[in-house]
Amino acid sequence: MFSSSYGRGDRGQLDLGCLPRPQWCRRGDDKSSSRVDRKVCLTASTTKSSVSCEVREAPEEMTEPLKQCAAWLQAYFCEPWTTEKLPMPPFHHPLLEQASFTRDVLRTLLRDVKFGEAVSYKQLADLAGNGKAARAVGGAMRNNPVPIIIPCHRVICSSGQAGNYTGGSHLKEWLLSYEKLQKEKLAY
Repeated sequence: MFSSSYGRGDRGQLDLGCLPRPQWCRRGDDKSSSRVDRKVCLTASTTKSSVSCEVREAPEEMTEPLKQCAAWLQAYFCEPWTTEKLPMPPFHHPLLEQASFTRDVLRTLLRDVKFGEAVSYKQLADLAGNGKAARAVGGAMRNNPVPIIIPCHRVICSSGQAGNYTGGSHLKEWLLSYEKLQKEKLAY
């Protein structure tokens, strides 16, 4: 899962790793290192005006799909305009392989809602072919096995409120703000 720890003022750090982290990847300031080991560490540090990220890995231990995933996430946080040119990491999850409304919604989201955009649950239900299934879209977002890569943070309430997010509403709001800021920077 995703965790966040916020420092002083506007600075923050998002620990985006979700896989076992061995000794070579532990940070001295990481109080959770004894709780869970991780293989890939992706950390995004933020301030109001900039984002920096770092991927620490052990190449000899990483499979090709994991390398693709780490490269995609690093691009998302460091050079987001390059993510469309990268191959999408392979998803080997039963939810994404079996025919279901959830799979259709997640594929529609991935295909139709671009970086820096947001849609409502109802709009996504319409795009997926069932305009009356807005609540079911919320369920599909909760079941998303690869948040950020399949960008469920881009799905918001019709009122404009961010809505719920597996990583917490503060993380969803940060991701939406980050994408908006990056898209504005590219427009200049």
